[in-house]
Amino acid sequence: MRPLLIAALSLGVAAPALADWQQTLDTARGQTVYWNAWGGDARTNAFIAWVGAQTEAKYGVKIEQVKLTDTATAVTQVISEKAAGKDAGGSVDMIWINGPNFLSMKEQGLLHGPFAGDLPNAKYLDLGPDAAASVDFTVPVEGYSSAWRLARFVFTYDSAVVMEHPKDMAGFLAYAQANPGRVTHPDVSNFMGATFLKQALVELAPDRTALQAPVTDAAFATATAPLWEWYDALRPLMWREGKTFPENQSVQQQMLNDGEVDFGVSFDPASAAGAIAEGLLPDTAWVFVPQGGSIGNISFVAIPYNAANREGAEVVANFLLDPATQAHQQNIDVLGSFSVLDPSKLNADQTALFAALPSSPALPKLEDLGPTLLEPHASWMTKLVDAWGERYTK
Repeated sequence: MRPLLIAALSLGVAAPALADWQQTLDTARGQTVYWNAWGGDARTNAFIAWVGAQTEAKYGVKIEQVKLTDTATAVTQVISEKAAGKDAGGSVDMIWINGPNFLSMKEQGLLHGPFAGDLPNAKYLDLGPDAAASVDFTVPVEGYSSAWRLARFVFTYDSAVVMEHPKDMAGFLAYAQANPGRVTHPDVSNFMGATFLKQALVELAPDRTALQAPVTDAAFATATAPLWEWYDALRPLMWREGKTFPENQSVQQQMLNDGEVDFGVSFDPASAAGAIAEGLLPDTAWVFVPQGGSIGNISFVAIPYNAANREGAEVVANFLLDPATQAHQQNIDVLGSFSVLDPSKLNADQTALFAALPSSPALPKLEDLGPTLLEPHASWMTKLVDAWGERYTK
C-alpha cells in the first residue's frame, strides 16, 4: 500500500481518489471527453468550449460537446450499450444531468462512482447531507454526480412594453385574459417547458410538501387539480391558442425580442443581461421571479459506469469546481451563472475573484430572487409531462 494512502487511512480519512489524483491526471492525459450536454444556449456552449481549451492546455484533456436537445438521449445510449454488454469503452463520458434522468441512471446502476466527494476541488463545496450540492430533485446524490452551476427559474420581459408583470403564476391567467396571445412557454418535452408547469404546480398545490415524496396516483390527482383548472383556462388565451409552442427558451427569447410574445423563461438569472450584451434583447429587458420565490437547483455532471474516458471526465468535473473557473463562469460577460461554491471555504484571493466581477443593470442581486423553492421529487416531473401530453396533445 502506498505511503500516502496509508497515512490517509491512519487518520481515518477515506480519500483514495485524492491519494490517486496524480495517477488520474496521468491516465487522463491524451483523452477526449465526450460531454453530452444540452446545446440550446449559445453562452453555455461557448463556456463549455472554453473549459475544453483550458483542460487541454493544463491537463491534455480535450472536450467534445455532444449537443443534446433532450438529456434522455444520452441516457438511452448508455442503456443500449449496457443491454449490448458494452460495459467498458462507452461512447458517453460525461452528462449534464438533473432530476428524472439522474434518478433513472442511479437506480439502474448506470453511473460511475461515488467520485464527486473525492475530487480535490470538492473541498470548496458544502457537501452536508441536506446541502444543495448533495441533493438533486430530493434524490441524494451520494457522490454519483458533481455540481457545476447554480440555476434559478426566472421570467424575462421588456419593461418598456410590459408595465406590470404578473406577480405569480396565477397572475399569468389574468394577464393573458387582458392580453390574449402574448403568453407562451417552451414545449413541455423541453425541461424549460416542464419547469413552467412545475413552478405553477408548486405554487398552486394544496400541500407542496407532498411534492417532496415519490409520486403516487392519489397524491398526483390531489396536487394537480388546481394546476389543470388554471391551465385549462390559460391555454386558449396563449400564443397560437396553446396549440403549438416554441421549441426551447432560445426560440422563445427570440420571439420576445421580435415583439411576438411578452415573456421569456430561463434557468439563469443573468440571461437577460447576457442577451442585452449580445444584442439579443433590448436594453429595457429585465427578469423577475414570482413573489413567493421560484424553483432553483444545482446543475450536475455525471459519468456513466462504462465511460471510455472516465479519468478525463473526472478531471473536467474537478476543473469545473476550481474557484477561478467558477468566477469566470459567474462573469456576466461569459455566462453569469451563480457559483455553487461555499463562500466560507474560499481564501481571500479566491473571494477577491468574485468581488471583482463586472455587473449590469439587468443583473439581479441574489437577494432580488427571493426564496428558492424546492424541486419536486424527480418522479413528479415525469408524471407531470406525461399527463400534460395525455390531456393536451391527444
